Amino acid sequence: MKVFTLSREQSLPGRPEEVFPFFADARNLQAITPPLLRFEVVTPGEIPMRVGTLIQYRLTLRGIGVNWLTSIQEWDPPWRFVDVQVRGPYAVWHHTHEFAAGAGGKNTIMRDTVRYAIGFGPLGAIAARAFVHRDVANIFNYRRDAVVAALSSDASRSAERGALASRKR
Repeated sequence: MKVFTLSREQSLPGRPEEVFPFFADARNLQAITPPLLRFEVVTPGEIPMRVGTLIQYRLTLRGIGVNWLTSIQEWDPPWRFVDVQVRGPYAVWHHTHEFAAGAGGKNTIMRDTVRYAIGFGPLGAIAARAFVHRDVANIFNYRRDAVVAALSSDASRSAERGALASRKR
């Protein structure tokens, strides 16, 4: 079984300690996943992020409903975390998220490295070439813009809360 790697890097507004909390909330994944996937976090209640946390998702891949369970394997805020598929559509899914201070210390360099394998022997190899590689890349292309928008929206809400708090004083 061949394992593939997708790598992405982007600059985000804010220092790692300001950016990381957005990623520490598993429910934010819904906001940065393409709507076409109908992605939903189905784990009930609060999801305390730490090594061993299990997160259950439901999504649609090419019209097929899929349940997906991941486990947090590494948790090192605000620098790094790793989620690994326990059960789901891939034979292997290992996603490393890394955050580093950018030049000047006012931004964050975020790196995503995803190692994934399809399984299903020759049929999986055909699917990988036909659409899986493109689909995975498109999810992360969408995420690139959605993360910046979500962080900007988050920062705006924080600024508004700060302004309201200072007016009340």
